[in-house]
Order: sequence, then C-alpha cells, then structure tokens
Amino acid sequence: MKYEFDIVPDRRGSGCYKWDEAPEGVIPLWVADMDFKAAPFIIEAVQRRLDHGVFGYTKVTEDYYQTVIDWFWKRRGWKIERSSILYVPGVIPAIAATLKAFTQPGDKVAIHASAYNHFYTSIRNAKCQLVENHLVRVGDTFEIDFEEMEKQLSDPQVKVFLLCNPHNPSGRVWTVEELRKVGEICRKTGTRIISDEIHCEIEMLGHSFVPFAMACPDVPCVTFNSPSKNFNIAGLQIANIICPVPEWMAKIDRAVNDNEVCDVNPFGVEALKAAYSPEGEEWLRQMNAYVWENYVMLRDRVKSELGWTVCDLQGTYLAWMDCSQAPVDTETIQKELTEVEKVWINAGGMYGDSRYMRINLATSHAIFSEALDRMIRGLKRICAGA
Repeated sequence: MKYEFDIVPDRRGSGCYKWDEAPEGVIPLWVADMDFKAAPFIIEAVQRRLDHGVFGYTKVTEDYYQTVIDWFWKRRGWKIERSSILYVPGVIPAIAATLKAFTQPGDKVAIHASAYNHFYTSIRNAKCQLVENHLVRVGDTFEIDFEEMEKQLSDPQVKVFLLCNPHNPSGRVWTVEELRKVGEICRKTGTRIISDEIHCEIEMLGHSFVPFAMACPDVPCVTFNSPSKNFNIAGLQIANIICPVPEWMAKIDRAVNDNEVCDVNPFGVEALKAAYSPEGEEWLRQMNAYVWENYVMLRDRVKSELGWTVCDLQGTYLAWMDCSQAPVDTETIQKELTEVEKVWINAGGMYGDSRYMRINLATSHAIFSEALDRMIRGLKRICAGA
C-alpha cells in the first residue's frame, strides 16, 4: 500500500504544541513532532476502541506484551522476556524514575554531549551532577571519545551512563562496534547503563539501528522505547521500560509508582499494538524514505547556497546544521528567522552546543520547501549583515 505524506492536516487550533505555540504565519520546525497523520491502521484501531464508548482504568493485557516481544524479535532479532517489560506513559518519565531508582542526590550521571535537552532536566531533577562526554566532530558526523569516556566513568561518583541511540541531536546511529566499546567501559567501571531508544525505527539510507541490549548482551542495560516518535503518536502516551535484571526492575517499578507515572490510557495501548504490526513496517519504510528526501533537499541547498554543512543524518528526523560560520550566535539566528522570515528552528544551546541548529524534517515536501526558502533567505541576509 502507498501511504500519503504529501498532504498533512492543518494542525493550528487543534491543541497542537508544535503549531499552536508558534506565532501566526510561522512554519514550526522545532519540537520533535511529525506533521504526518497517524497510519490508517493505527487510526482504525483507536477508532474501534473509541466506538466502545467507555474509557475507564486500563488493564494492559498479555497480547500487549506479546506484541512488543514479537516486534523487536522480528525487526531486530532481539529476544525480550515478558518479565522484562514495564509499561509507562512516556520515555522521559521512565528516564526520570530510573535515575531516581539508581542514584542518590549528589551522584553523577554521564551523557554524550550534545544531548536532548530533557536529559539535562531529568539529571537536574534527580539532584545529580552532570558529566558531559563531548562527541568529536569527524568530517560531517560525530564519534565518541572513548578514552575520555573511560576516564570520566572511572570516577566512582558516576553511577549511571545515559545513552541516546540513535543520538539526538547529532543524528548518529551507533554501530555495533561503538556500542560494544561503550558497554565494555561501563562493565569495566561498574557504571549502570540506561539507553533512550525512542527514535529506534527512524533509520536513514544505509544505516540500521541496533539496540544496545542486543549489541552487548553480557552488559546489563535498561532500555526505553516507544512507538511515539516513530509513528507520531506521542500524545497517546505509551512507552516501555525493558529491564532484564529483576533487582533493577523492582527498584524501577518502585520509583515509577513513587512518582505516579504508572498508568497509561486505552488509546495508547491499542495504538502500540496496531503500530507494531506487519503494516507498521511498510509505513515506516515509506516514511523514512520521505523524510530522507527532505534531508537531501536541506543538505544540498545549505551547501550550495551558504557553503555550510548539515551533518550526516543516519537516524531520527532531526537535522543538525553547522552554523559556526555565521556572523551571529544561533540564538540570534533563531530569533531573526522566527520574527522576520516566519520559520522556527532551534538554536543548539538548549542541546549543549550553540554552534549548531536543529531542524525537524518530518513534514510535507511542500511545507518543508517553503520553510527552507524562508530559512535560506534569512540566513543569507544575516550573513550579509543586512
């Protein structure tokens, strides 16, 4: 079946954070939210549940767990045990609860930087200290500084390493070799590893995601995943914690309940079961190909018209544009583009590196082309000092 991505709904006035937070006339390419309608088979599943007409407390039944197990086994060859799955309303609440389960105030938590902005918030809210292992720019992509990482994790105060795979905002899909090196360092230093894999199904041309737990089966890991980003159903609030260590799971379960993030809604459950179906694989394939075309449009025009670089996109639908040649900082660029050109992209400071800007590619070709015209026009004006 051919799915439709060229036509997207008008989202203004729908209570949409991405569009309704943006001033009138502004094209928003900021928050990680697709403009694409949910796949037809997801809408049908939610509609069936809606037609029932009663929306009381949700009991998550065994077919839910089996759907998760079957999906990751078929897609990745990753064997997940039923006892390892804990459902939650979102990945960020899951990370927050897990950090509180594994740390005490004053402990240190390490990440690869730049990083998704909520990592900083979750670590701060757990009253922990942040340790940044800065990724190294190599050509148009990024690599891990393993030597520095081992030094940092050798500090006994570093209790947890929070991995992002695929990495947001750099767009890296970590290779099996890289994941194994990360795992070996964590094993050697006794650092618990937790892995945010929310973008796991968004793979660009020539790249294939591998779960950390599959790459390093001998290194215990807590994995967070969800269909939310991959199928654009974040508002339905469904995610999973995958933890194979019973003692760890007990602590996490206690923290999830202590923080009152243990309940999910019936539509999220049905949406996940529909997404993780054979139809879901084909929808993802077509969506990823569509997003790749927007990335190529962005990369090529930025290179030819500005001489700048958009970093290699391997995973996620978020491009990372190098603005280090601009005569002003990226906060100023964001403000100018939003107010004058009516297009909103994110300055990199919120992710830990103000030399870059993050751009959401997950919209129609027509909307993205118009946004890109505005962005290029504004960047040329800014560079000319006008």
